Amino acid sequence: MRIVAMADTHMFHEELVVPDGDVLVHAGDLCRGGTLEELREVADWIRRLPHATKVVVAGNHDWAFVHLPEDARALLGPDVVYLEDSGAEIGGVSFWGSPWQPEFYGWAFNLPRGPLLAERWARIPESTNVVITHGPVEGLGDGSSVGHVRAGCADLRARLRVLRPWLHLCGHIHEDGGAWSEDGTTYVNCTTWECERAPTVIDVDVATGLVRVEAPPRRPVRA
Repeated sequence: MRIVAMADTHMFHEELVVPDGDVLVHAGDLCRGGTLEELREVADWIRRLPHATKVVVAGNHDWAFVHLPEDARALLGPDVVYLEDSGAEIGGVSFWGSPWQPEFYGWAFNLPRGPLLAERWARIPESTNVVITHGPVEGLGDGSSVGHVRAGCADLRARLRVLRPWLHLCGHIHEDGGAWSEDGTTYVNCTTWECERAPTVIDVDVATGLVRVEAPPRRPVRA
């Protein structure tokens, strides 16, 4: 299975060169202000892409999924798989997606660190192969120049260490895109940083769970 993953397009999507593959994943921040009008434009673009299956998780800029969730999901259409604390089986691979992340300047899908976030991650089934969240785990792909902090979630990393999925995909932190391997899980921040960075291509061996990543070059976190 070839997964083509992106995040943080923020309405710059038409500038993006998207490789072909089996599954397209957008890990959130399709929009900028988060209106239905913005989402309609992005949804039209996603539906035109050639990938057989498209999977979307909302991000902290995607307010339409908070304020008008039924309308937002309808705009994506029946051929786009929208995951919000939910899962789907695609080509024999179990996917789970969630938009939540630690509190970040009061944007959408924010929760305080601690029990509320841990409860969300406890919902991820043990059988999940691919986890998609908008935000990263703590310590991998989470180095932010905004406030010079690590923006990732410690409770998410702890949960994934237990579950050991094949692959974790995220975005959110533009400056720290890349791929890492830990305890049998490949972690990928697939941000496209408003299309300054290419999508990430990931090949997954469905029989063995082995993952190979063709990641664009990492950019250093700004000092």
